[in-house]
Amino acid sequence: MDDFHILAFETSSTLCSVALLSSTAGRTRLRTVQHEGRQEHAERILPLAWQLLSEAGLQRAGLSAVAFGQGPGGFTGLRVSCGVAQGLAVALDIPVLPVDSLHAVAFHQAGDDPSGIHVVLQDARMNELYAAAYQCVDGQWAALQAPALIARTDVAAWLADAAAVWAMQAGSGWAAHGDALAAFEGLADELRALGAVIPADAEQPARAHAATVARLAALAWQQGQGLDASLAAPAYVRDKVAYTTVERAQGLGGNPQADAAHWSVHDMGMTDLDEVAAIERQVQSFPWTRQNFADGLAAGYRGWVVRRLGAMLGFALLMDTPDMAHLLVIGVRPEAQRQGVGAELLRYCSAHCRQAGLPALTLEVRPSNTQAIEFYHRHGFHQLGLRRGYYPSSHGVREDAWIMTLTFPETAS
Repeated sequence: MDDFHILAFETSSTLCSVALLSSTAGRTRLRTVQHEGRQEHAERILPLAWQLLSEAGLQRAGLSAVAFGQGPGGFTGLRVSCGVAQGLAVALDIPVLPVDSLHAVAFHQAGDDPSGIHVVLQDARMNELYAAAYQCVDGQWAALQAPALIARTDVAAWLADAAAVWAMQAGSGWAAHGDALAAFEGLADELRALGAVIPADAEQPARAHAATVARLAALAWQQGQGLDASLAAPAYVRDKVAYTTVERAQGLGGNPQADAAHWSVHDMGMTDLDEVAAIERQVQSFPWTRQNFADGLAAGYRGWVVRRLGAMLGFALLMDTPDMAHLLVIGVRPEAQRQGVGAELLRYCSAHCRQAGLPALTLEVRPSNTQAIEFYHRHGFHQLGLRRGYYPSSHGVREDAWIMTLTFPETAS
């Protein structure tokens, strides 16, 4: 993977940009082209791409991968770049590399010294913002807050709480970036009052660009993170943009308010499964597939997801049997761990058992997963058995499973 040619698209805003990043014989060359204009992405994006390939003297068959900014951003723009990237990837039988558009803004704005925490706030219209927070430690980026939708009135409250947590966890300050700083009067001053570092050029719109998407995609490519084209999808964080006729008849007007800063718990549904499977892949060596979760819901299993600002933090899936409930799988995003998300999910599982009259909640856990075992012990679970060779493991050697159970004496018959 030392030599590669990655074609990247970014159309999450009014800017339609395309980049070609090539690495051959240890030398890297980045070519870019762009066009500014609303509702013109579909007609401009492919001619711009062919222009770059022509300038580079590269045939389409020479591409190694196709990248695109997956959002959040304008609905139509995201569909254009994703659709074009998927079409090329299918035609050429090459992988797709989706890139978080807000991370692209943070990556570019951070410049040569990316250390610290970077908050990105982009104008989402309707008095709302797309918000995310990232941290770079020793050159490694992590999302502290995945891209989400937030009301303008909630921004200061969210960041006041979040900044206090960041100060305790990371011991560092934070910088704010994004076109919302210029789009919303008074926002930059509010953030400065909370301790944010605001770039001197904050009045200039900071938007994702294909050049940065290409650079981030190259890092993912070198780590073998390319996806099959069928798995690529835009990142929509605005699930609802208007009230229904029935809701308006009940007195609701305007647009629904974005989630407040605190998390909420919801029943797991089919529309959650892309995010559920993504978290599962992050936290498990041998993860469940999206289809596994879909089959579980179709079979009547109960599940819950925890969200904050619309972004999923964790999930749990539970199966009832006649004499107990079985916690099949539970997962929390790495950056959201040790914040009480797992405990909240266990609380919902326990409440379900009591409501259903089930006297126990049981699960399996790897003996090598000492962090999980300590977590379950803290919440009242005890080891009651052992399943030999239960889990797949590396080098073809299977690992035993501890059976741990939490009992509810008040529900026992």
